[in-house]
Amino acid sequence: MATDRYIAALEISSSKVIGAIGVMGRSGQLEILAVERERSLDSVRYGLIQNAEETSVLINRVIERLERRPNIAPREITAVYAGLSGRSLRSIEKEVSLSLPDDSEITPDIISRLRKKALEAEIDNSLEVVDAVPRIFTVGRTETHRPMGMMGNNITAIYDIIVARPAMQNNLRRVVRDKLDFDINLKKIVITPLATAEIVLNEHEKKLGCMLVDIGAETTSVTIYTRGNLVYYATLPLGGRNITLDLKALNVIEDKAEDLKVTFGNALAPATPSQEMVGPHKLSQISNYVVARAEEIVANIVEQIRYAHLTEKDIPEGIVICGGGARLNGIAELIEKFSGLKVRMATLPPTIRLSDPSAQGMECLQVAAIMYEGAKVADEDCLRLPAAPEPEPEQPVEEPKQPEEPKREPKKKKRPFWETISKFFTPLGDDDDGEELI
Repeated sequence: MATDRYIAALEISSSKVIGAIGVMGRSGQLEILAVERERSLDSVRYGLIQNAEETSVLINRVIERLERRPNIAPREITAVYAGLSGRSLRSIEKEVSLSLPDDSEITPDIISRLRKKALEAEIDNSLEVVDAVPRIFTVGRTETHRPMGMMGNNITAIYDIIVARPAMQNNLRRVVRDKLDFDINLKKIVITPLATAEIVLNEHEKKLGCMLVDIGAETTSVTIYTRGNLVYYATLPLGGRNITLDLKALNVIEDKAEDLKVTFGNALAPATPSQEMVGPHKLSQISNYVVARAEEIVANIVEQIRYAHLTEKDIPEGIVICGGGARLNGIAELIEKFSGLKVRMATLPPTIRLSDPSAQGMECLQVAAIMYEGAKVADEDCLRLPAAPEPEPEQPVEEPKQPEEPKREPKKKKRPFWETISKFFTPLGDDDDGEELI
């Protein structure tokens, strides 16, 4: 990397819109300088933008506040990386192959042709291919993760094809490109759960086998890695908001239900029901709602191991959790109880530093992942300094005029005495104007 670059990213989810600006250093260190957020409610459902106008208003507010930050101004955001996550996103396993002349060397062009074939694979008409992630290659009869430079007369690859409903990408592009008050280029759409896995999971965990669980407001994404590669990705239509909506049965509005969940909720059932009161509500009532829904969410998470045709032995490094729903008290312990696997909370890696004191690491995890992924794929700057106004042409400076001295009237010459007296003796008939004198 030649110079430090400013990177801007957006995460648009069912509960919030987060924007962030960071600087990618020449050493590969990403420093997050500013983070702004706006709460979103019903304009985005299950990760899909439902109301383009309301979503654009939220994004505009975030961008305006980011550009007003003292450590950002007077720079202007000209491009962003945006994350994609939602209910219809999942992976489909596809095998593709190419026949080659005898003893061909595997080149980048051959890998590119193989990937293109995977991207063009036939899928359900209601879905579109978003990306193709290679799992394993086979050159001749040899399996490998690094096929470049190997020799063979055929190559086969298993790809995890990432698919989603077309509306997910279309609505995101429409909002960023057409609805914003700012002229901003959407540089790349990043698959948020996969980008998050790249910064949260280390190579050791991915090689031995582990699962990343991102518990959002309305969806929960599950990604499983073994032998260093993605082997399964799915999105569940369940999240932390389901617990909040259940608590509305206590005759409270959603904001109050959210407060009750965060303050008093616990995913683990108490040994004995509490008789303590929280205002007009029994703590045991709150616990019943929270525990019942939390157990349903966790049971569905653990069941994904079976859907991936794996067992708990295939993921000895356990489960890593993140997302707003992961902050629920007792959720990590409940996952351990249901799965029998160790569970840890995700954290930002050493390569990403959060210098905005108003932001929290867990809250910024996904937008940081989007930003980091964007910084890897392009060397362009996402911010620019506004052009300096052209100087006005200089006006000639007039020297102050010296006040002119008043001109004196020339003195009349006095006529000689004899000329003065002679007019009294002018002869008749000599007057020029012909006027007769009396």
